[in-house]
Amino acid sequence: MAAVSLWERPGGLTAADKVLTLSAMAHTRQAALHGAVPAAYVRLLYQHLQRLGHNPARLLREPEPQGERYPVARWRQLLERAARKLDDPLLGLRLGRAITPAHLGVMGYVLLACGSLGAALERLRQYQRLVYDVNPMRQRLEGASVVLEWGTEQGRPGALVDETAIAALVQMARDLSGRRFAPEAVCFVNPPPPSLKPYRDWFGCPVRFGHAHTELRFAARLLALPLRQPDAALLALLERQADTLLGQLDDGDPQQALEQSVRRCIARLTREGEPALERVAAELHTTPRTLHRHLQQRGLNFRELREDTRRRLAEDYLRDPRLRLAEIAQLLGFSEQSAFNRSFRRWTGQTPGAFRRPG
Repeated sequence: MAAVSLWERPGGLTAADKVLTLSAMAHTRQAALHGAVPAAYVRLLYQHLQRLGHNPARLLREPEPQGERYPVARWRQLLERAARKLDDPLLGLRLGRAITPAHLGVMGYVLLACGSLGAALERLRQYQRLVYDVNPMRQRLEGASVVLEWGTEQGRPGALVDETAIAALVQMARDLSGRRFAPEAVCFVNPPPPSLKPYRDWFGCPVRFGHAHTELRFAARLLALPLRQPDAALLALLERQADTLLGQLDDGDPQQALEQSVRRCIARLTREGEPALERVAAELHTTPRTLHRHLQQRGLNFRELREDTRRRLAEDYLRDPRLRLAEIAQLLGFSEQSAFNRSFRRWTGQTPGAFRRPG
C-alpha cells in the first residue's frame, strides 16, 4: 500500500513533488555531486518498500545494490523516485528510524562494540568515509554542547539524503545507548518543507532549514552514556577490519588520506610511549624527512597531530567508567599517572578527574 499523503496537494503537485521541486530549485547550479554511501545502507529503502507491499526493483527500476559502496548521486535519485511514487515527503525520516548496525556494514558493529557514546562518535569521525563518504564531518565543543557539522564542499546531496542520514545518526545513537534522548537542535541546508511539525516531533528539538551547514547539536554530557553491548576484544578486531576497508578506498582528498593514516598509526603506537616521527614514518614505509615534507605541504604538523590524537584517545578512555586513571595513562604510553595528568591539563585546561566527573 502507498504511504498516506501528509499535506494537501497545492496546484496539483503532490506533497513530495513540492518538497523535491524546492530542493531542485535551490541546487540547480551546484557542482556535480561526488561521494558514496554503503550499499547496505541503500537497502534500507528496498526493505521499506517491501514492508509497504511494493516490488522495490520494479518501483525503483533498479535491482537491489550489491557490493560495498553505492554512489550518493544514484542514492539521491532512488530516494526522490520513491518519494514521488509514494507521495511521501517524510521518507528520509522514516528510513532513518529503521536503521540497524547491519545497515552500516562493519562500521555498524564497530559502533555497537564501543564502551560509550563518545567512543562511538570518535570511531564515526575516524572511519566516516566508510559510513558517509560525501562531505566530511567536523566536530567542535561549544560550552556544554557538542556540534557535528557537515558543509557542502563536495555538493549538496539534497533534502532526502540529508534527512535520512541525520535521522539515522540520531536513531543509531538512541539504540546504542538505550536512551531516547533529544538533540538540542538540528539544522539543514535545504529549503524548509511545508510543515516543520513532523521534524520537531521526531527529533524532539528545534529543527531549522536554510542553514549554512547541516548541523546536529546535543549536550556534551551525553558522550559519557554507556552503550549496551561493549566488547573491547571485538572492537579491536573490527577496527582492524575497518582500517583495511578504509585503506582500500580511492582517496579523492590527499590531505585527508595522509592525516587519517598518520592518526591511525599514532593511535596504534601510543601504548608503547609517545610515538616519534621516525617510528611513524617507518610504519608508513617512508622516511622521516619525506613524511615531514608531505605533512608540511598540506599544512599539517606532526607534533600537533600526535597531541590531538592522544587527547582524543584520552577523552575517549575517560568516558569509559570501567577504566581507572592509571590504566588510561598506561594505554596512552605514559610512564606514570602524574605525567598523564600534566599532559591532559595542557591539552584541555582541566584534570582527567574533572573531565570525567559529570557536569
